[in-house]
Amino acid sequence: MHNIPLKPIIVAASLIASALAGNAQDNLVNSLKINASEKSKESFKFADVVNIENTSVKNQGSSGTCWSYSANSFLESEMIRMGKKPVELSQIFSARNAYVEKGRNYVRMHGSVALGDGGAFHDVINMYRKYGAVPQSVYTGLNYGTDKNKFAEMAALIEGFLKAVVSNPNGELTPNWEKAYAAMIDAYLGQVPKTFDYNGKKYTPETFAKEVVGINADDYVEISSLQEYPYYSKFVLMVPDNWNYDQVYNVKMNELTDIIDNALKNGYSVAWAGDVSEKSFSWKNGVAYVPEKKIEDMTAEEKADMFNGPKKEAVVTEEMRQKAFDNYTTTDDHGMHIVGISKDQNGKEYYIVKNSWGTTNDYKGYLYMSKEFAKYKATAIMLHKKGVPAAIASKLKI
Repeated sequence: MHNIPLKPIIVAASLIASALAGNAQDNLVNSLKINASEKSKESFKFADVVNIENTSVKNQGSSGTCWSYSANSFLESEMIRMGKKPVELSQIFSARNAYVEKGRNYVRMHGSVALGDGGAFHDVINMYRKYGAVPQSVYTGLNYGTDKNKFAEMAALIEGFLKAVVSNPNGELTPNWEKAYAAMIDAYLGQVPKTFDYNGKKYTPETFAKEVVGINADDYVEISSLQEYPYYSKFVLMVPDNWNYDQVYNVKMNELTDIIDNALKNGYSVAWAGDVSEKSFSWKNGVAYVPEKKIEDMTAEEKADMFNGPKKEAVVTEEMRQKAFDNYTTTDDHGMHIVGISKDQNGKEYYIVKNSWGTTNDYKGYLYMSKEFAKYKATAIMLHKKGVPAAIASKLKI
C-alpha cells in the first residue's frame, strides 16, 4: 500500500504523476478534501461499543509509509494487550530495512518488481523478525533538518541507482552495489544504531525486540478474500506493493468482518489495508461507507449531503468485491489500524479506525468506517491468530 489512488475518473492524471514522484500521501489527502459535508460531525451521534487502547495518532508526512505506521501502531496496541508498557516504535526503522530488502529483490528480479515507498503489513513483521525493533526516539528517520518525513528526493535517487545496477554496465555485478545502496538510504534516513540506551539499559535492535516489545512474529496472520482462489487456502496477493510475494489466507467476504468483529470483541486490534480513494470515503469528515446509489447517479444536493448523518448503504456481494479488485476500482493504496466498534444513532455499527495523517479531521485522526466499506474495499487484514474465530481458524489450519 502506497497511498496512490489509481482511478483516473476520480483522481486527475496530474495528481497521479506527482504521487509517483514521491508525494503520494500529500496528494491523496488533498484529493480527499473534496469529499466532505458541512455539518457531518453534528449529524452523526457515535457511541463506542469496543475501544481498544492505542497510542497517539502520528503523521507519516510526505512518505508512502502508511503500512509501517499502521502496522507499528498495531504492534504498540499488542504490547498494551499483553500487559506491557507501550513504546512508540520507529516506523522508519521498519521502512528503512524493508527498502534494503526491496532493493535486493529488485536487482534479483532484473528490475521487474515494484519500487517506491509502498509496502505491506507483513513487511513490518518480517523486518521485526530479521532486524528487531528500536524506539522512535532512537531512530526518527529525520536526518537533514526536517520535522516530518519527506521522501521524494530519496525515492527518485534510489530508483535511479537500482536501475543503473540492473543495467549491469560492467557485465557482471560487483559486491559493492549493496553497500552503496544502503549508504544512500542511510544518508537520508540516518544510520541505524548498533546499540542504544533505553530507560538506563543498553540494547541492540534484536535484544530490544525480544526483551521490551516481546511479540512473537509467528503469531500474526494476513487474510484476504477473492473469489478466484480456493477458500481456506493461501495465495499470493497480486498487488504491486507485495514485492516479496508473501501469501495471505483466503476466506469468504463476509468472514472478513466476522474475523474483525471477533478480534475486537476479544481485545485484539486489526490492521486494515485497502482502498480509500472512493468518493464515499471522507477523511475530513471521518466517515466511510458504501452509498446505496452510485455517485454518478446522485444529484448535486445528494452529493453535498453524503456525510451529513447516516445514509442507507448498498449490500456488497462477493461478485462486486472481485470485480472491483479486477478492474482497479479497488487498489492497495492505504493502510490503517482498526481499534474499535461504534454505533450511530440508528444502531448501525462502524469500525473505529486510527489513521496516520495527523489530527486535522473531524475526529482528531480517527474515522468511522462502515462494515460494508471495510469488507468491500479491503485488500488484506492482519491480526493475531488468536483473534480469528475458532471455526474459521480450524478451516485455515492455524
